[in-house]
Amino acid sequence: MKRAEIEKRTEELVLDIIRGTDIELWDVEYVKEGSEFYLRVYIDKPGGITIDDCVEVNRALNPKLDEEDYIEEAYILEVSSPGLTRKLKKDRDFEKSIGKLVHIKLYKAESGSKEFVGRLVSFSDDEIVIRSDGAEDDAEIKLNRSNVSSARLEFEDE
Repeated sequence: MKRAEIEKRTEELVLDIIRGTDIELWDVEYVKEGSEFYLRVYIDKPGGITIDDCVEVNRALNPKLDEEDYIEEAYILEVSSPGLTRKLKKDRDFEKSIGKLVHIKLYKAESGSKEFVGRLVSFSDDEIVIRSDGAEDDAEIKLNRSNVSSARLEFEDE
C-alpha cells in the first residue's frame, strides 16, 4: 500500500475514534526515518491537547490498526499535538491560520528571498498572501503556492 493510501485509511480510523469529542485531527504522516517507519497522528482541540488525550487516541487506534492490518512494514505509532509551530499542508490548515504569523520556505527565490515570515492574509490554489509584521497596510507579499516547499506557524509570544 502506498504512503498516501496508508495516511488516508489511518485518517478515516482516527476520525471514527474522535467523532463526538472536541478533539480534531490535524494530520497523519507515514514516514521512514533511518531504518524505522513511523505512523504519526497529530491531534488538537480548543485549549490544547493533553497527554491523556494522546494516550486515549493511541489506545483506541492501536487495536483498530492491528485488526485492519493494512500496513506491511513494522512501524512505530505516535499520537501527539502538532505543536506551536505546526506544519500547514492542507487548505483547512491555512484556513484556520488566517491572521496568524507564518513561516514560508520556497523552492526558488521570489523577490530576492527563499524564506518569508508574515501574517497569513489569504490563500488560494495558486498563491499564498502574507503581510510582514510592521509593514504598511497595503504591503502584501504574494507567493506562488506551487513554489512553497514548506509552510508552518511561527511561534508568537502572546
